[in-house]
Amino acid sequence: MRILFLLITLFTGIAWGQPAITLDKIWTQGTFYPSRMYNLKTLQHAAQYTVLEYNPADGAQEINLYDFATLTKVKTIFRAADHKQFARLNSYTFTPNEQQLLIAVNSEYIYRHSFIADYYLYDLATGKLQKITNDKIQSPLVSPGGKKIAFARNNDLYLYEVATGKETRITTDGAKNKIINGIADWVYEEEFSTVRFFDWNADGTQLAFVRFDEQQVPEFSMDVYGTGLYPTQQTFKYPKAGEPNSVVSLHIYDLAKAKTTPIALEAYYIPRLQWSNNPKYLTVQTLNRHQNDWQLVQVDAQTFQTRPLVIEKSKTYVEINDKITFLADNSFIYQSERDGYNHLYHCDAQGKSVRQLTFGQTEVTDLYGYDAKNKQLFYQATQADGIQRAICAVGLNGKNQHTLSAVAGTHKATFSGDFAYYIDVFSSATTPPRYTLHAANGKELKEILNNNAFAERLKGYQLPTKEYFQIKTSRATLNAYMMKPADFNPEKKYPVLMYQYSGPGSQEVADEWWDMNDFWHAMLTQKGYIVLCVDGRGTGYRGEEFKKCTYEQLGKFEVDDQAEVATIVGAYPYVDKSRIGIWGWSFGGFMSSNCIFQKGDVFKMAIAVAPVTNWRFYDTVYTERFMRTPQENPAGYDQNSPLTHAHKLKGKYLLIHGTADDNVHVQNAMSLIEQLVTQRKDFDWLIYPDRNHGIYDNTGSTRWQLYHKMTRFIEENL
Repeated sequence: MRILFLLITLFTGIAWGQPAITLDKIWTQGTFYPSRMYNLKTLQHAAQYTVLEYNPADGAQEINLYDFATLTKVKTIFRAADHKQFARLNSYTFTPNEQQLLIAVNSEYIYRHSFIADYYLYDLATGKLQKITNDKIQSPLVSPGGKKIAFARNNDLYLYEVATGKETRITTDGAKNKIINGIADWVYEEEFSTVRFFDWNADGTQLAFVRFDEQQVPEFSMDVYGTGLYPTQQTFKYPKAGEPNSVVSLHIYDLAKAKTTPIALEAYYIPRLQWSNNPKYLTVQTLNRHQNDWQLVQVDAQTFQTRPLVIEKSKTYVEINDKITFLADNSFIYQSERDGYNHLYHCDAQGKSVRQLTFGQTEVTDLYGYDAKNKQLFYQATQADGIQRAICAVGLNGKNQHTLSAVAGTHKATFSGDFAYYIDVFSSATTPPRYTLHAANGKELKEILNNNAFAERLKGYQLPTKEYFQIKTSRATLNAYMMKPADFNPEKKYPVLMYQYSGPGSQEVADEWWDMNDFWHAMLTQKGYIVLCVDGRGTGYRGEEFKKCTYEQLGKFEVDDQAEVATIVGAYPYVDKSRIGIWGWSFGGFMSSNCIFQKGDVFKMAIAVAPVTNWRFYDTVYTERFMRTPQENPAGYDQNSPLTHAHKLKGKYLLIHGTADDNVHVQNAMSLIEQLVTQRKDFDWLIYPDRNHGIYDNTGSTRWQLYHKMTRFIEENL
């Protein structure tokens, strides 16, 4: 029967003239990658921008400078072909005066965001190339005057003098798995999404940094199998829920005095530090362990006294600000959910509220900056029940809040330094990325890059349409999209594969261009499946109440929502309700596991990739933000754990994990495997040696094999 089905599917594809989407085209041949502008950077001292591009004549990368107004290429400011040590540029940044480039090559990743690299300083006027120290270093930051560079090496901070090449060591107590100076520990990097924890003041006379004492944090070890005769082991500090975190402390180093002063500060977490425009004042964001008491604290760098500028408290948790925007008078703009949605607020230099700037049942998702000349803020905000993004503006007086972008979809902006122009990167579910130049009033001036040829080529694949809609359950109205086979026949009954992530504040149902999972889902529609994606309660961009209703019970409402949606869709005349499956990765794997274990009467099969199987195994910052500690909330941890419900498995289940996953440890999978074996359950599992949370390699072979395995599992069990 299965062979007959495959033959019918093949024949149908030929009859429709529909070329097959294959895993090779998705993962190894680059067929479905659109053109993009890479490493786009805006200059602050001129209406110009730079892009990292590949020069086929040289067979190497180059950094090109363009004029905002005309889009014409001004010149090539750096050619990798002229420097043999630069086989590939990993990143580049301008120095504060924009007269030099800081270039990273030969990067070696540590965790998701952190890496060490060889760094070079390139003078744009003279062409002089200067290596910053002989060793690979981490997160170098040039001082405002351009004379010194602060950097981290082996858990300590150093200063490099550009003119002489002299190094000065600022800290001396750095040691692996003990003390880290100026660089995030594992959990800060992963959950607060930043690596560098040091910053120059406005005149380059002082350097603030955070010190992490992780000696009391329990260690986690991973076997690294490699290719040698004996495996090795990687050991690092990883605070699981309820366990000790690093003790953090704030310090200010004075260059003239060559002296470091510790700052008396009550803070369990210090997720951000940032100097204001006044070189005298440093600001830090602090959180208590429950993350429901957020403070923006000002530090006087001369007296070392501290005082809170803003305090926000919640019954659940408070989101941090990625960055505070300081104005010339040292007043500032920050984001808050205090009215139930994420909006912009203006405070004076003393922290006194001036006014709320944005309003409505939309959410600010990015702040692009402040145009001082026209007293106007530019930002990105949600539209269309949260699934779209628009570029918007509002006056500093809180008036004239308006949208600049007109076409429905997702818009992202890069503004010129004087805010006279911006480059709009637009995409939607039907339009691959398009780059256009706009005046500050939103008027489109010129097209920079389109993917028309790419879109035309894709027409041959007769890709399914992403049909966006809302589905009303007994508890909420949820955003969703569905992908149907190109030859969809409403008289037939189709199996349905549901895809979701479902994590707090996340979003999968978004009107933007496709990722590689979308093309794999399209491949499944060519095989006769319907793919359905639903953002249940707890996901983001629809207000604080919708997002935080899952507090202290992750996995409860989310599972109810996916199961109820499956039941509703199962009643559609073209859906075979006996053939509904679900899959997900990470939090999505936690969810798909819970769905097949708890709702086996609804779901026939499930795939879980790198799932959390009990939140007791996961890190402090993420888990406690939503669950508090296991000691405070044991029922919340255990009642919604896949380990608790594994004995109920009656459908088909595939569990996948990588052994080098430093994020969601393979311990999660091993514990679940043991539970399923003990319960004598039949299931499939696949473990990838030395693969991290992303389960990939540079050749694409790992992803090909992974998705091949999942495709076969779906074909055989759904």
